[in-house]
Amino acid sequence: MRTLILGGTRSGKSARAEALRAAPPAVASRGGGGGRGGAAGGARRVQAHRDRRDTRFTTVETTDLAGQLRDGDGVPTLIDDLGNWVTALLDATGGWDDPGADLAAEITELATAVAAYDGDLVIVSPEVGLSVVPSTNAGRRFADVLGAANLAVAAACDDVELVVAGRILRPVATTGPLSRRQTEADPHRPAPPSEAAPHQPAPPSEVRAELEPGPEHAGRSLRRPAAEGSKRPPATAAGPTDADFPPVDLPDETVAEQARARLLTLTKPPGSLGRLEDLVVWVSSCQGVCPPRRIVAPQVAVFAGDHGVARDGVSAFPPEVTAQMVANIASGGAAVNVLARRAGAAVQVLDMSVDTDDADPVVARYKVRRSTGDLRRGQAMTLDEARRSVAAGRAVADELVDAGADLLIAGDMGIGNTTPAAVLTGIVTGKEPVVVVGRGTGIDDAAWIRKTAAIRDGMRFGRPHRHDPLNLLAAVAGPDLAAMAGFLAQAAVRRTPAILDGMVVTSAALVANLLAPGASAWWCAGHRSTEPAHGFALLELGLEPILDLSMRLGEGSGAVTALPVVTDAVDILIDMATFTSAGVDDGS
Repeated sequence: MRTLILGGTRSGKSARAEALRAAPPAVASRGGGGGRGGAAGGARRVQAHRDRRDTRFTTVETTDLAGQLRDGDGVPTLIDDLGNWVTALLDATGGWDDPGADLAAEITELATAVAAYDGDLVIVSPEVGLSVVPSTNAGRRFADVLGAANLAVAAACDDVELVVAGRILRPVATTGPLSRRQTEADPHRPAPPSEAAPHQPAPPSEVRAELEPGPEHAGRSLRRPAAEGSKRPPATAAGPTDADFPPVDLPDETVAEQARARLLTLTKPPGSLGRLEDLVVWVSSCQGVCPPRRIVAPQVAVFAGDHGVARDGVSAFPPEVTAQMVANIASGGAAVNVLARRAGAAVQVLDMSVDTDDADPVVARYKVRRSTGDLRRGQAMTLDEARRSVAAGRAVADELVDAGADLLIAGDMGIGNTTPAAVLTGIVTGKEPVVVVGRGTGIDDAAWIRKTAAIRDGMRFGRPHRHDPLNLLAAVAGPDLAAMAGFLAQAAVRRTPAILDGMVVTSAALVANLLAPGASAWWCAGHRSTEPAHGFALLELGLEPILDLSMRLGEGSGAVTALPVVTDAVDILIDMATFTSAGVDDGS
């Protein structure tokens, strides 16, 4: 993971960088050398940094940062900072007073070394516009060179953070061009006429800065709740490329307090029903009424798709099984159907990208393509296909809510889909491939090795799009996962609670929460899968699963199994007697 930390003078950027490099032992810290900017004040700052860092940091003062990285052997490394390096570079070349001195080669060499570095790397640099730079010829020269260096290094990094007064601001690209490897059509499938030509220039990126919340707000919107009595937002008709979501409000906290107060009046000790009490408070706040309405129309939408990576043996089953299981779900014979019938939920399955043309037209009404491209090259699908897939998920959510659904569940079906799901989870949570890889359908050791390599390669191409959800989906996901993300995000927009299933659905939920920040406040986690990536995804979203039954089937089966627990919780607040109505002493 290569991260560039930008900030102004005394912004806390060095402390942030040290925090990122706090975990591994034997961290190497490499300064940029001395120079005109490294006089007494600069020397004091360097010494202060050394005094603050413990014995795990080995400090090397050098102007040859590229050479140090080439010889670094993947050691976790901190470069602090590029401003010193630029100063030393200008000193060494006489570039302060010679505007004709060309430093592009040195900057390119450093950026190339950064891109090639195979270990964790954190680079600190002053953000030119926020730093104290004198308005002199030398100051302007410094700003020009440092700005060029920041641009080149940022392009070579996986992530960029801006630190302001110790708080982290992340630049998030919401729209913009894909790299060539993603905009080019999948070689195994011709581009549809609606897609732009591979090399057609895209419009300039639109960028916003988001304040990264602290751990206590993980996975939650920082928006205030909607005012009591506010109207429910109308349905949004999702067009063929509608992937832009309106702001998401939190569930009603005033109603949540009313539900907590009502629980204290029921004939039981306070808190004695544990998570059931948390769940009914959540449902009440989502519905905006206490006591809540009974859940009478839960709906399950299973999104199906094949993945090109499955052709290389990352699953215990062949890709042909996806189409067979879609037919099984459609006919009511799968596990999710059995569980849903008992829980009172309706099930539909949607073919988003199954590798067949034989699906029922209703099942395939939103189909985007057959299978996906190679996520190991960042070519799962095109950006246009990603938009259409997200829009399809939105449309399905709208259809169900407009028809009266009061709780939504997303399910998945696709041989090999835990591989792209692990890639998404690893990228969004910052975990390494070997940590997020699992056994999926029960693969052997050889398949596990192939799967780990595929996840590693997919994460390499997906990391640059960590904060650009559409491009991330296009690079390494597929229409099924993108549709799930759109479905879950739109559930939050439509103020409808949703229960998350296992690892695949929760990986899509990670992206949904990027598409519509704060959407996770409208979700609960149905169960904990045995797939290791699932735990990381739940932690990132700040969700605690209801059940832990060692399930790993998918289809929405875990969420449907948890559904009766949620409905039971609602019934308790509606039907249970109070101390007053039952004539029971409340102990006060």
